[in-house]
Amino acid sequence: MTDAATPSPYTTLPAEGPYEVAIGSALITMVEPHEGHDHAYNRWYEDDHFYSGAMAMPWMFAGRRWVAPRHLQALRSPTDSRIAQPLEAGKYISLYWITEGRYDDHLRWTVATNQRLLPDGRVYLDRTHVYTSFQEYAGAVYRDPDGPRDIHSLDFPYRGLVVEVVDSTDDRATLEAWLRAEFLPARLAGSPAAMTLCFEPYPLPEDKMAYVEDVPGLDRRVTLLTFTEVPPDECWDVFADAGSVIAASGRGRLELSAPFLPTIPGTNTYVDQLR
Repeated sequence: MTDAATPSPYTTLPAEGPYEVAIGSALITMVEPHEGHDHAYNRWYEDDHFYSGAMAMPWMFAGRRWVAPRHLQALRSPTDSRIAQPLEAGKYISLYWITEGRYDDHLRWTVATNQRLLPDGRVYLDRTHVYTSFQEYAGAVYRDPDGPRDIHSLDFPYRGLVVEVVDSTDDRATLEAWLRAEFLPARLAGSPAAMTLCFEPYPLPEDKMAYVEDVPGLDRRVTLLTFTEVPPDECWDVFADAGSVIAASGRGRLELSAPFLPTIPGTNTYVDQLR
């Protein structure tokens, strides 16, 4: 209890600064459970970490988990990916949206919390982070003028997610402008893919946990998250030629294309389909 003359930080901290309903950044974390640990890892994440390591944090206003069963892993490319080796690594990915202008506030809290969870035995170590970073939001491209917007993307019941990581060959700004003005609108038009959100990775903080490492090349990288109204394998023709189209543009190289399904919270659905 605080003295009436000394307001609680919980009263003063939210009383100033940005609080609009807007995505400013994201935590994108793609993880590979170690073989033999699929069930235990899933239960830990579903029952504890999704909440204690993410959703309980200030300014994180949406989150969702996704999974890649074997039949979706088989669609991944390119074989020489600089992100996932082997290519099927990273069977789970979680996405979280952070309020615009609140990244630094959120980061301080989440780092401190995770530094507490580890010694308390509440971090599952039999896993490998394949592609994990906080990323700055660069905007959305929509198929339709109406319908769910970016802030709704993790709450609307989309049936699939396609994660693409593209590295620029020269200038990231030029690549991103082309993706948003030409490549993405043409791909979304008339397809079961409703929107694509674009992100640019931040370097991990200096006081990050030791089990998470930056993937090299952050300064030239763009992450594309596309939400689909049908399972990704039912509309894979929309995504299959992305690598060749991006390469032909001369602006970049597709380093990962990976489809996912939404997990069913609280269940072990798909755990027996990972290997």
